[in-house]
Amino acid sequence: MTDTIFASGAEQALTSLLAHLQEADYRFITTTPLTHARVLARQPAGSATTLRDVFGWNLPFESGILPAQLLAALDAAGLLARVGQQWRSRIRVSSIDDALFLHSAYPTDQENAVFFGPDTYRYVRFMQQALSLAPLGPRPRILDIGCGSGAGGLMVAKQVADATLVLNDINPEALVCAGLNARAAGIAAHLALGDSLAAVDGQFDLIMANPPYLVDDDARTYRHGGERLGRSLSLRMATQSLPRLAPGGRLLLYTGIAIVRGVDEFLVELKPALDGAGLEWRYQELDPDVFGEELERDVYREVDRIAAVGLEARRPA
Repeated sequence: MTDTIFASGAEQALTSLLAHLQEADYRFITTTPLTHARVLARQPAGSATTLRDVFGWNLPFESGILPAQLLAALDAAGLLARVGQQWRSRIRVSSIDDALFLHSAYPTDQENAVFFGPDTYRYVRFMQQALSLAPLGPRPRILDIGCGSGAGGLMVAKQVADATLVLNDINPEALVCAGLNARAAGIAAHLALGDSLAAVDGQFDLIMANPPYLVDDDARTYRHGGERLGRSLSLRMATQSLPRLAPGGRLLLYTGIAIVRGVDEFLVELKPALDGAGLEWRYQELDPDVFGEELERDVYREVDRIAAVGLEARRPA
């Protein structure tokens, strides 16, 4: 069953929460779910003593940690759950540099969860590095496909002046998060609900994407990359993006690929489309080994490793 987090009144409560956390200089770096579970296992009966405990580690907390008015607003909006005589937040807040991002609470096991984790940080750094080496032109039109919390597109928009930013996701919950995060960052963003390129019109100077790439038995949107060991969604997003690049436009795609007996089948399948479109492109492994625990599953029995990769493709001007 889909659990809707953002009921009526949630947006104003969350806007107030982000303002409160910014004023408190809140910072939290989000770990993998496995690391999160290990940290919580060290304190199984732990209660929150800080804002990081409440909105980062999602520990139960006493009402005195938050201002009474904010607590009441979050409760009225359905953003808190009762744990005995305490509360637990139904959302999390993570940071990248000085920016804060709302996303789903731990554990992210709902079908419509809005995920944020180490891949988010790798994705943002990949984008920032690529654009620092080759900046975009004036007033670029930028599309972040499957934006989730909006972290990728918003961090790029902070780096690029006068950009028109479009944040897309198939998950309405994600777009609520992304919209609130954009407002908190003071960045204007157009929100496009739907299945990637089908949800938007026209061409773009930058199309960026961080598709899910794991094989998920429950086919959860934020995690499941589709067939062929989770690479089919990444392949579809990449190939559909190519004709939507404006002259001089770029595709920056970060994803994870199952390497089978030393072969990257994603690159093998994608290369003809890149070459056929006459694009300049570069492909690199950013991390040779991520989500290693997945290899214990039978579906990955022929897989050597899962590698994080980055694709940069540019249409000639």
